[in-house]
Amino acid sequence: MGDLAKGIERTKAKGDYSKVNLTSIPDAFYNAFSNGDLSPTELSEMFGVKKRTIRKWKQTIREDIGFQKEIAMPEEIDIEDLVEERLKKFERKTVRKEAEKCFPIKVLKDGPIAIAHFGDPHVDDDGTNLGLLLKHAELVAKTDGMFGGNVGDVQNNWVGRLGRLYGEQSTSAAESWKLTEHFIKMVPWLYLCGGNHDAWSGAGDPLEYMIGQPTVYANHQVRLNLLFPNKREIRVNCRHNFKGHSQYNTAHGISKAAMMGWRDHILTAGHTHVSGYQVLKDPMTGLISHAIRCASYKTYDRYAEQLGLADQSIFMCPVTIIDPKYDDNDPRLVTTIFDPYEGADYLTWKRSKKSA
Repeated sequence: MGDLAKGIERTKAKGDYSKVNLTSIPDAFYNAFSNGDLSPTELSEMFGVKKRTIRKWKQTIREDIGFQKEIAMPEEIDIEDLVEERLKKFERKTVRKEAEKCFPIKVLKDGPIAIAHFGDPHVDDDGTNLGLLLKHAELVAKTDGMFGGNVGDVQNNWVGRLGRLYGEQSTSAAESWKLTEHFIKMVPWLYLCGGNHDAWSGAGDPLEYMIGQPTVYANHQVRLNLLFPNKREIRVNCRHNFKGHSQYNTAHGISKAAMMGWRDHILTAGHTHVSGYQVLKDPMTGLISHAIRCASYKTYDRYAEQLGLADQSIFMCPVTIIDPKYDDNDPRLVTTIFDPYEGADYLTWKRSKKSA
């Protein structure tokens, strides 16, 4: 039995409360009165006294405390409204999640295009080759038909217990965000995939507001369906890291994804700060997949030195040139070039042939 119910039982047992003072009013009535939701009739029935006694109790309490609550406090939300709100939220989430399975992107340029896939930038780290990163960003911005893609971890973004690592770099948290915004606004992004460092920002991710251009951004994975003017469709699948590791093949997780379900033309990842590349063919459809792991611009890595990880960085900004006039089983549909300058030159030559 609760305290209120016990108080009511004691009240009924005591009997006469016609002579009212503060000491004669039961404690249980204070609780019921302060709630303010019960009428005099209900209180009378609850405590087993006449309504005039209830009125006397109320008046005595008001005179003692000096104020009264005119209306009962409403609930924050009625159950009917709560259910309706949850249904709408699930409906909106379903629409977004279904769209995230493969975002349709209409390509407005005729002929070949290229995607420069930036490996983990870590723009604020002292060991990052920021000069090279910015040169590559400038190259993409000035090359006709070339777009950028980012596999994640734009900055260190230390949070929680890792926040102490700001003490091991010369860039402050505020300066890190300035560098991030500067880099993000340099490139015409086709996609941006948030890595584990980016996801640490949580719900109010500043990257979403910095992008300011029609691009696709999501944490962990971004999958696109490029719709070309000639009706060709090319799928690009970027995940910060595909599950699976092999000491013999640095592109193993990505290749495994292509072989075991993701029938996409281009699959990219980063995260491990190593380079890897493998070309695969689906024997059923003839579709050729390019599995690419991009190394990081973070050239000097204390964590890698601590673990004794071997240097496997060969390229950090490979370029895929897509010529939509070819079929899925034609090796000329997608050409992968590991150096962005060579890739830009090849794209420019391909586009000049198309316009000639």
